Amino acid sequence: MTTIAYKDGVIAYDSRLVVENLIFDDEFEKMHSRDDVLFFLSGSTCDNEKFMNAYFEPELICKNVNVEAIVFDRSILYRSSIDSDGIFWRSPLRPDHYYAIGSGRDFALAFMDSDLSAEESIYATMKRDCFTGGKVRTYQVEKVEKVDLFNPSLYENYEKHKRAQGEHK
Repeated sequence: MTTIAYKDGVIAYDSRLVVENLIFDDEFEKMHSRDDVLFFLSGSTCDNEKFMNAYFEPELICKNVNVEAIVFDRSILYRSSIDSDGIFWRSPLRPDHYYAIGSGRDFALAFMDSDLSAEESIYATMKRDCFTGGKVRTYQVEKVEKVDLFNPSLYENYEKHKRAQGEHK
């Protein structure tokens, strides 16, 4: 898996690629770009292409896709994934908060709670999460817009996703 963290305009991520319990590669690039959108991807690498296709065509149903991402699209940060029903969703993130995804997210969040930066939290997580390792890479987000979190157009399929998960009737 991986750990990807965002704090104070910096997205930090490791480079370890694991297949089951085998370290397959410690220099894998987890940031991908398509049509000026940056994807920081965790999960099953063989599903990355399907996930990015669903990002641009959210009406696609993509079952059995195991990817979660932090996405930087036109100066807005999103957390995005595809749920167990194959429904793509994305939700905007507040640029003044911090976030983490992947196998080491709990560690990274705790380290950022302790005032470490996103990058420092990845280094610290590498000592605790065996699926996080290799090199730590960073991306400085140039300009992140504060978004109106009540703007439904920013939540691509999020309500549909919530209904499918039984959280809303």
